[in-house]
Amino acid sequence: MYDVLDSRSVLEVLRPVEDPELRKSLVELNMIRNVKIDGGKVSFTLVLTTPACPLREFIVEDCQKAVKKLPGVTDVSIEVTAETPQQKSLPDASGGLNQRTGISGVKNIIAVSSGKGGVGKSTVAVNVAVALAQTGAKVGLLDADIYGPNDPTMLGLADAQITVRSSETGDILEPAFNHGVKLVSMGFLIDRDQPVIWRGPMLNGVIRQFLYQVQWGELDYLIVDMPPGTGDAQLTLTQAVPMAGAVIVTTPQNVALLDSRKGLRMFQQMNVPVLGIVENMSYFIPPDQPDKQYDIFGSGGGSKTAAELGVPLLGCVPLEISTRVGGDSGVPIVVGDPDSASAKALTAIALTIAGKVSVAALT
Repeated sequence: MYDVLDSRSVLEVLRPVEDPELRKSLVELNMIRNVKIDGGKVSFTLVLTTPACPLREFIVEDCQKAVKKLPGVTDVSIEVTAETPQQKSLPDASGGLNQRTGISGVKNIIAVSSGKGGVGKSTVAVNVAVALAQTGAKVGLLDADIYGPNDPTMLGLADAQITVRSSETGDILEPAFNHGVKLVSMGFLIDRDQPVIWRGPMLNGVIRQFLYQVQWGELDYLIVDMPPGTGDAQLTLTQAVPMAGAVIVTTPQNVALLDSRKGLRMFQQMNVPVLGIVENMSYFIPPDQPDKQYDIFGSGGGSKTAAELGVPLLGCVPLEISTRVGGDSGVPIVVGDPDSASAKALTAIALTIAGKVSVAALT
């Protein structure tokens, strides 16, 4: 038992408290800072590894319980902040020394991908980005689907224009901004009905421009909404930048799962960590019968595939009309209907992704 209430005794009593995901002491991780004593009042700063920490309240509660055990403590005040760690460098695609070039100011790059189109990959990418921004994280969204750029519409920026300014190193693009997220997309650079008819080298060039010639500023997370498949865009991204990981989106039916497995293996082959699988459109919830659900596309496919491939199932997102309405109107469901089952699932997925990224960066 400590006879004197001082900063040393506070740190010692907090030493056994661990970050639940990192399994390490908060004190040893330097997450407890600025300890102050004023009579029986104790205050300090808790620095989390991400603003989107899914276990924030549990950590705060554990800290309060630990400090209140000290004699003479009458009040515990905890200021919670976050410092998102920089993703570690990764080996290059061939397994050799790292040849990828990071983006200045961007801490973690996360790809949201799928093996086939139509599984709701952009819906997941947009809502995950917005959900992370709602926690206070600095978030960017790169729409890498050059042939079918839908993110401006889904983020409420269909009529936005981005500024292109000249510099000594070439043109610099200023991203558009809405719902707390910075966005760059081919949709800002072409007319609405204009098709993009390009071969691989041109696609490679514009993706690199979106990575390195955009004024992203300081970002905790850059979410990259990939086109379907395992083609030029995926190859360019995985070879160009060090990535915190990839999220694979699928639906429960077999044809989607077969393609998602190929997409997942592609990232693994390129030495990019796979954070897990999101099963979208898991079941349909009728708007007039919210207590019922129908497995339109089958059930259990995502969890079975995740188990077979040895990766986590990050979550299952139901099919709701309000999700489609939100995407069409530019108000993502995590903003427009945050209490819906879909919004809750997508928010939980975003927090899980953030937690996994922090663990990977600090271990």
